Amino acid sequence: MREPRGPGAPSAVHSVRLAPSEPRIRVSLVLRAFASGTVFGERVGEGPAWVLALHGWGRSYGDFDEVLAPARSDEAPLDAIALDLPGFGATPAPPAAWGSPEYARAVAAVVDEMPGPVVVVGHSLGGRVAVHVAAARPERIAGLVLTAAPLVRLGGPRRAPRRYRAIRALASAGVVGEARLERARRRHGSDDYRAATGTMRDVLVTVVGERYDDVLRSLSCPISLVWGELDDQTPVGVAEEIARLTGCAAPVVLEGVGHLVPTQAPAALRAAIAALRP
Repeated sequence: MREPRGPGAPSAVHSVRLAPSEPRIRVSLVLRAFASGTVFGERVGEGPAWVLALHGWGRSYGDFDEVLAPARSDEAPLDAIALDLPGFGATPAPPAAWGSPEYARAVAAVVDEMPGPVVVVGHSLGGRVAVHVAAARPERIAGLVLTAAPLVRLGGPRRAPRRYRAIRALASAGVVGEARLERARRRHGSDDYRAATGTMRDVLVTVVGERYDDVLRSLSCPISLVWGELDDQTPVGVAEEIARLTGCAAPVVLEGVGHLVPTQAPAALRAAIAALRP
């Protein structure tokens, strides 16, 4: 795996074939509170924590168990904190429809408690949050590892189905009620939208509508992109565009891996993190 380089034109995509691995044994670690009890997660390793791991939508800190502390490995655990973002796992939902900047403020409070420069690894939603953390705390961030992070849009904005757009317009005009609109949302929304409830549904709508081009261009820390070649939610083209906007190295593309890189290719993600160690 190549280390990320400084600003400049991204090089060709680097494809990696993963060796078959033995069945893994799940690591059970103790839940801890961070940032005055506002965020929960796990502390891995015995030394000063220098890695902060942020999971994807609908997931939890457990996705990083095999990344940070492989059960069958001679390698020592990485000294890290893996968080449950607000609204997921053990951390309560936010009080309002937060976007990535609000999530980043909560995470930055954890960064401020860590002793030295931090490598932030963000998967999917965690990547949305990670770039805002890096922009808000540039002096505290040693690097970013982004995987399956939907930070750019390919092929222009997606339009909702015509029928749903019509119902939404009628609801805005007061012609149809909230119940009818909600049925349309459930029918035409994504799996994540249908599974979300209450505030978290509003959070999803907020983050999906965000743009990150300006944030990406502002980043000054080293960035490593690790992507699954079979990711049909956040295709490799997204990573290539992130590389173009940030000037970081081209993405490392993992053969046979999909969207869930932390659980499908933990060793590759661990290597990318280790390469950025301050």
